Amino acid sequence: MSKSLHQLIFASGTLFALVSGPSEATAESDRAALETLLSKHCYECHDDLTTKGGLNLIDLPMDLSDHGNFELWQRVFDRVREGEMPPEEEPRPDKELTKSFLSSLENPLLAADLADKEAKGRVQVRRLTRTEYEHSVHDLLAIDLPLQTLLPEEQATHGFETVAKGQQFSHFNLARYLEVADYALRDAFHKAYHKPEPDRKELPAKKLGRANWRGGNYRGPQDLEGRVLFWPMTLQFYGRMPATRVSESGWYRIKLHDVRAINSKRGVTWGTLRSGACASNEPILYSIGIVEATREKRDLEFEAWIEDDHMLEFKPSDATVKKARSGASGGNVGYKNRNITKEGHEGIEISGITMERIYPGGDQKATRKALLGSSSWDDISPYREGRKATREMLEQTIQRFAERAFRSPVSKEQIAPYLALAMEARDEKGGTGVDGLKSAYRAILCSPRFLTFVEKPGKLDDFELATRLSYMIWNSVPDKELLALAEAGKVSDDSVIKKQLHRLLEDPKSERFVESFTDQWLNLNLINFTVPDRRLYKTFDTIVQESMIAETRAFFADLVHQDRPVQHLVHSDHSFLNERLSRFYGMEKPEQLKLGNGLQKVALKDPRRGGLVTQGAVLKVTADGTTTSPVIRGTWVAERILGIEIPPPPPGVPAVEPDIRGAVSIRDQLDKHRNSMDCAACHKKLDPGGFALESYDPVGLWRTKYGTAKNAAKVDPSGVTPDGKEFADVLEWKSIYREQPDVLARNLAKQLLTYSTGALIRFSDRSDLDAIVAQAAKDDYGVRSVLEAVVTSQTFQNK
Repeated sequence: MSKSLHQLIFASGTLFALVSGPSEATAESDRAALETLLSKHCYECHDDLTTKGGLNLIDLPMDLSDHGNFELWQRVFDRVREGEMPPEEEPRPDKELTKSFLSSLENPLLAADLADKEAKGRVQVRRLTRTEYEHSVHDLLAIDLPLQTLLPEEQATHGFETVAKGQQFSHFNLARYLEVADYALRDAFHKAYHKPEPDRKELPAKKLGRANWRGGNYRGPQDLEGRVLFWPMTLQFYGRMPATRVSESGWYRIKLHDVRAINSKRGVTWGTLRSGACASNEPILYSIGIVEATREKRDLEFEAWIEDDHMLEFKPSDATVKKARSGASGGNVGYKNRNITKEGHEGIEISGITMERIYPGGDQKATRKALLGSSSWDDISPYREGRKATREMLEQTIQRFAERAFRSPVSKEQIAPYLALAMEARDEKGGTGVDGLKSAYRAILCSPRFLTFVEKPGKLDDFELATRLSYMIWNSVPDKELLALAEAGKVSDDSVIKKQLHRLLEDPKSERFVESFTDQWLNLNLINFTVPDRRLYKTFDTIVQESMIAETRAFFADLVHQDRPVQHLVHSDHSFLNERLSRFYGMEKPEQLKLGNGLQKVALKDPRRGGLVTQGAVLKVTADGTTTSPVIRGTWVAERILGIEIPPPPPGVPAVEPDIRGAVSIRDQLDKHRNSMDCAACHKKLDPGGFALESYDPVGLWRTKYGTAKNAAKVDPSGVTPDGKEFADVLEWKSIYREQPDVLARNLAKQLLTYSTGALIRFSDRSDLDAIVAQAAKDDYGVRSVLEAVVTSQTFQNK
């Protein structure tokens, strides 16, 4: 890193320091109003000698400007309000005393939190996540390189990678961002000045498969009379096709011609299309898509990034389909003197494959415009013999790019350091105008004004608000329309921001919101964290897992776009299924489900499947692949769906491990665990949702007992909700929360605000949540209505 660039990046110090020091300490509150309840009901367990749970209330200062003190007093407030303190078995304070205590404690807590927000804002310095960085660079440069995997992994806080206090930024991180910026800029400028050569190849059957091959480490498909046949064989890398190997990393459009199912008993055969080196020394394969072959021939098209020297692998992959023997020894495939069709095996045939290099981020013209704006690429030449870019031309071009990257206007004084870098690079021996722009753009893409959200405490200005909205829905920089509205000072108008929210949601880029938000809120990004035991769950496969993820994302997108009531999170009369997922769930094929049409909205006859909370993806990410735990699932339901915070277990309390033999139910084990007073209060909140979902196994299938052994314990999905409502099973549990849309809407608003602002909900934000719920209630608690109320809230529109 050059000295001048280093100084430019670190000049403000904002990457490595939060906003300066604590606010002025608030005055010591008078504890007299609190002492009556504390002395009668709390000090016995929480004095300077006993300190149960590590809490000493006698010596706890009322200096609420101290974050640690504030957190402890907030915890006291919440536990008294929720009736958890004092414990149920102890004498209880009367309602008037409790009301007086809460009022006396709420006011100083609220005043202290508001003072802290006024001084510092809700969120400290938040940077772009690696997902946001990739989308931003793609949109700024009109390129499509995968960048996320080149950057350090994110650390989630309460599930969200966007939360500022959990984000890391070190010199190591910055070095990686510099490397990625160089990589992206090299690609963009090369694309702008060198028109890509057409790259298209058509591969008939004879180039993809072999007819009577036996032995020789062949793992490819069968070529039979101009047809390419793929069979359900278990050999590693079976279905690899060396003829599809690509010579350059990039995005490709892959068309499978005349795809047809062979010997399909259900009218459809499922397969997987992947890419990779397909070799034992480089075994990782990358999913491209799932193939739904029907009895009717049709072309299927996919788009995917394929690495240099990788090839395609395609094969039937339905775990319920009988496997075909390889037909040769030594790990080879043998087709000689075999008629696998007559053997009765299901398979898939195609007539050929067409592969073509594409540029989904934009063509050469789009990339030139992104880099140069209205400047001529002849004037800013990459060649020494070309005309030198003038200072004025570089200044104009850099200012335009900086304003897009920084999401706000910049003055000539502000871009002066970047212009100086550009001039220095241009004027070096052999330097060109392009070298100047690369140097300036590199510094811009590593600047705190690009990598972080630079906001002042208080109400966001229109540019900051446009940025927050754009990153919420598109995970990227605001477009021209949003920036123009910000320039006119109109984004902060409620009617305008609502209209812009709708516009952004209708754009295809809103798929980024659906994917990113559900990945973090529902932990869908952890779906590969565990692999179900195939000996126990024989019908689970890759196609099922990918279909599960698609189901949940399509379902949530539908809730948003159709403004469906928030109760659909716990119960719904429809979902989004394909034939494979419907069959995996054990459903009769829905009448409206058409084979070959992929994921489709279908009406549900079985209420056990209705609602997001009982979809396969959710049930899988809340299990470990072998067993389920009401504690894990219950905590997830409490925090992700109901908005109940579950603190970590007390030190020294062991985890409850399910009996994998199924002889002892998890409920029996938890009954002993809950006898501890330290554990009872939290388990009262987390166990009910976990018990209700015990009717679903680790891959989301319905069950009535644990395992298949004769002595397997029966599942008992009954319980009592934290507010005392009894339920016999998951359907009754769902019915209880269908009648509490305010609870579901409040939690959804809380999750959306955490995701979009980069800060957890604070004490003084609670009244704003109340207002959001009240606003959503006017529109029957529709999910889009919750979104509208969120983006017009004070919490969203303030730092």
